[in-house]
Amino acid sequence: MEFTPPLQPATLVRRYKRFLADVITPSGEELTLHCPNTGAMTGCATPGDTVWYSTSSNAARKYPHTWELTETAQGAILCVNTLRANAVVKEALSHHLISGLEGYTQLHSEVKYGAERSRIDFMLQADDRVNCYIEVKSVTLADANRGWFPDAVTERGQKHLRELISVVQGGERAVLLFAVMHSAIDSVSPARQYDAKYGQLLDEAVARGVEVLAWKASLTRSALQLSAPVPFIP
Repeated sequence: MEFTPPLQPATLVRRYKRFLADVITPSGEELTLHCPNTGAMTGCATPGDTVWYSTSSNAARKYPHTWELTETAQGAILCVNTLRANAVVKEALSHHLISGLEGYTQLHSEVKYGAERSRIDFMLQADDRVNCYIEVKSVTLADANRGWFPDAVTERGQKHLRELISVVQGGERAVLLFAVMHSAIDSVSPARQYDAKYGQLLDEAVARGVEVLAWKASLTRSALQLSAPVPFIP
């Protein structure tokens, strides 16, 4: 996916109230951006980092600018807009680019399912195989080139694992897909140090047949694209 119109740079001053961030543009203008990320954003919101933002043409928006990428002092590029992870995964699925998920003829988004009234990110269908349910998680927490998920306790993520286990128990296919949205990350692991229960549920999910994939995105200031698998290290 390409950013159209092109993203604009600014320097991060602070992120606050979860959904807001103050920045200063190269011309010295102060702007408040919408931050489309409800997580802790550990390592993604350091004051002084360069941020890249998009601008909406919707005149009704109170905050027309959206924080999309961060470029760290070390030169890494990461995507803080969690909606972009689903976009690049959908693009890759549509073009049958993800190994093991090719050959399906129908792709559906935000399908209601499960006893806990969830919505699966994507469901793949074909006449010659069972349905495949795919839950996407954006990975941006990095430490020594290892990616970690989650970056805080996630009851929602725990629920999704329970739902995926139920899918497999019902005879269908379930996939947890970690979308690596950080240029410095080369592998992914569950962050048991932040959410031990999530780690335990993930172990149970794998034991019961939920498949875990990790794919890295190619990140530039002009485009994002899911590019290659990386190891998942339990």
